[in-house]
Amino acid sequence: MFRTALRNVLAHKARLLMTVLAVMLGVAFVSGTLVFTSTLSDATQNSSRKGFDNVDVAIKGSDGTGSAPGARSPLDQKLLDKAAHLPGAASATGTVSGFTAIADKSGKLIGDGFATTGSNYFPGRDGKDARYPIRDGAAPKGPQEFALDARTADRGGYKVGDTVRISVDGPVREQKLTGIFTTDDGAVAAGGTLALFDTAAAQRLFTAPGVFNEIDIKAAPGTSQTALKDAAEKILPTQGASATTRKQLVDAQAKFIATTMDGMKNALLAFAGVALFVGIFIIANTFTMLVAQRTRELALMRAVGASRRQITRSVLTEALVIGTVAAVTGLLAGIGIAAGLRALMGATGAPMPDGPLVVSPPTIVTSLLVGTVVTVLAAWLPGRRAAKIPPVAAMNSTHATATTKSLVVRNTIGALLAGGGAAAVLTATGMSYSGSARATMGAGVGLLLIGVLVLTPLLSRPLIALASPVLRLFGISGVLARQNAVRNPRRTAATASALTIGLMLITGMTVVAGSAQQAIDKKTTSSLQADYVVSMASRTPLSPDVAKELSGLGEVTAISPLRSASARVGSDVEQLTGVNGKDFGKLTQLDFTKGSLGDLHGGRAVVDDATAKAKGWQPGSQVPVTFEDGKKDTLTVSGIYQSNQMLHGLVLDNTVLAPHQKHATDTEVLVKTKHGASAESKDTLDKALGKNPAITIADKKDISNSLAKMFTVMLNMLYGLLAMAVIVAVLGVINTLAMSVFERAQEIGMLRAIGLDRRGIKRMVRLESLVISLFGGVLGIGLGVFFAWSTGELIKATGQLSTYETVLPWGRMSGFLALAALVGVLAALWPARRAARLNVLTAIKAE
Repeated sequence: MFRTALRNVLAHKARLLMTVLAVMLGVAFVSGTLVFTSTLSDATQNSSRKGFDNVDVAIKGSDGTGSAPGARSPLDQKLLDKAAHLPGAASATGTVSGFTAIADKSGKLIGDGFATTGSNYFPGRDGKDARYPIRDGAAPKGPQEFALDARTADRGGYKVGDTVRISVDGPVREQKLTGIFTTDDGAVAAGGTLALFDTAAAQRLFTAPGVFNEIDIKAAPGTSQTALKDAAEKILPTQGASATTRKQLVDAQAKFIATTMDGMKNALLAFAGVALFVGIFIIANTFTMLVAQRTRELALMRAVGASRRQITRSVLTEALVIGTVAAVTGLLAGIGIAAGLRALMGATGAPMPDGPLVVSPPTIVTSLLVGTVVTVLAAWLPGRRAAKIPPVAAMNSTHATATTKSLVVRNTIGALLAGGGAAAVLTATGMSYSGSARATMGAGVGLLLIGVLVLTPLLSRPLIALASPVLRLFGISGVLARQNAVRNPRRTAATASALTIGLMLITGMTVVAGSAQQAIDKKTTSSLQADYVVSMASRTPLSPDVAKELSGLGEVTAISPLRSASARVGSDVEQLTGVNGKDFGKLTQLDFTKGSLGDLHGGRAVVDDATAKAKGWQPGSQVPVTFEDGKKDTLTVSGIYQSNQMLHGLVLDNTVLAPHQKHATDTEVLVKTKHGASAESKDTLDKALGKNPAITIADKKDISNSLAKMFTVMLNMLYGLLAMAVIVAVLGVINTLAMSVFERAQEIGMLRAIGLDRRGIKRMVRLESLVISLFGGVLGIGLGVFFAWSTGELIKATGQLSTYETVLPWGRMSGFLALAALVGVLAALWPARRAARLNVLTAIKAE
């Protein structure tokens, strides 16, 4: 039986090619994802590990949770001196770091704004900082000098001696470039920038004089990391600092990188799973048709003594061979995909840290198992069906088709599943947001999808019948195409289901993303009356000098910086937002549920509804507050507003907040101008700020466009990933049509013999493909809209996006339907050509 199975595989190479390709694509996606994420993770970990070469023990400040707001950092010069003289310490380095934007010679920001970092050059006894070898020039000295990493210098076209425009907290600074250095910093290798200042200058820019972010200790020869850590812990203050060994730092970094990669890997594997799930329908359909075409052969094998188990094993052996071939080729293709993705990242300006492709044994085993197991499982039902063929079937030219009873049973099961799933989804939409609501929704969606797929044969007849008037326009070819499409509902359903799943996901994600974009846009801009929002490109704190500079412009009629601070309210640390109470009402339009904004001055404050509910506050409530400097005051709640993307927590006047802040910074500045949002007004603000590359000046349209761009990028990525499922669906249609042509060779020969020409045969096959594809497309788009609506109801139940409303993108959905039609046309090209070229006499004699 094993030899027979191998002969069958070799005899049907062309018929099984599409099945191999479908499985291969899914496996290639799986193996490519595993290889790429392993390579990226390994290269990033190696790069980050190099960054700890000069650290054996690191002393860091605590996260501040539960500590008094505004407490001074314990990492000062005194602690650094103690660390340097610890027994077993070779040296101690004080590190200071913060955001630093570097402009290129055209004034544009180098880097992405989130990996643009500044730090300090900390020379040792030899006058050099081992972390940053100077390649050209000299180390920075004094407040006007700085050094730049070699990658950034090359990108910006800078050399030693140039004057470079930089920004740390808003205002533009012009610094002299005295040195260019090399570094193994992983952020720089991934496209970030690194600027170095002398320690005193860095402390003035990022912390405070004499204060460090971290103290790194290098162990002397013969001293272990653990022993040095024990010694370091003896000099730590009672609270606010902790010591960590290099091994712990490397392990924590590796864990963080692995966690980050897991998110990417799981997302990509989910789409690979979709492609494989779609491939299951193709495999099952292929083997079902093969079994039907080999009815007499299998019946003869039963007649000469083969048992049912042997017949099933024969079919599964064929599937195992196909799955193994597909898995091996898919693994090789996946390695190529991973190499291509790494090259693509480099070509798009996001280079990966150097490192070889990582093809681990688990990746190989997983890929091979996925390919073989999926194929064998998909072929199991057709294999069982083959075993049930009675020996007497060898005497007939065809085997009995599926009985009416079996279709009734299938339709009953499908109706129960679909009905139960729909009921669960509708129940979940009426529940308050919770874990049980999410579980009910997930179970309902799964049951409904399975139910609809089971019911697809039943749905195919009425839906395809709707196309009859159009098909009649194509004459006898159109009539035959409709009859062929509904002749075998199971085959039509299996062929259309692959496309249904792909378009369901694409449609659902498009509707959810578009609706969420509109809701966030509405929530963000509806409360904004200002013409412009000024902020740092990195969303880091903004210097108060920016608001002062803009307030002096004659073009500006109202201005309010938003100043963030923390304070102790009762036993909890709460967020405070300071504003210009005089102009705040002109710049915002908050939706108040109780009270009002009024004249926000003195001890008056407004609070978001979530915080007020949690604290039990009402308009008139007296709120005792302990500010950053330890001083106490009492605020009076004058209004409760609905939280939005811009504001949350307690909002009060800056004249109340500012006296308690030692280092005041703003998050953003709201500006209203005489002539509203216009190119001239924006240019005036931009010039006043020195055309700063680190600062963005955005009006409502800019904010909406940035949201749209974010969602567009996300959707394009999803479309690219889901295209795999659509490609697999195309292969399924091609495979089904090709095998259908082979199965109906005699019928096609008779049509040719009675006068239907080759053009008519081609038209018949193409129309059949088109109808099946459109059926799958309509079903997929309908399911996608339903799932998007139910997901939207769950989103609204969270209370985080009350403005969410399901918006149907009719243009895109029409495009998806056109895509389904295109799939049908393209998939029919080869089978139609093959059908038209059949020899009439040979086809008539075919069995």
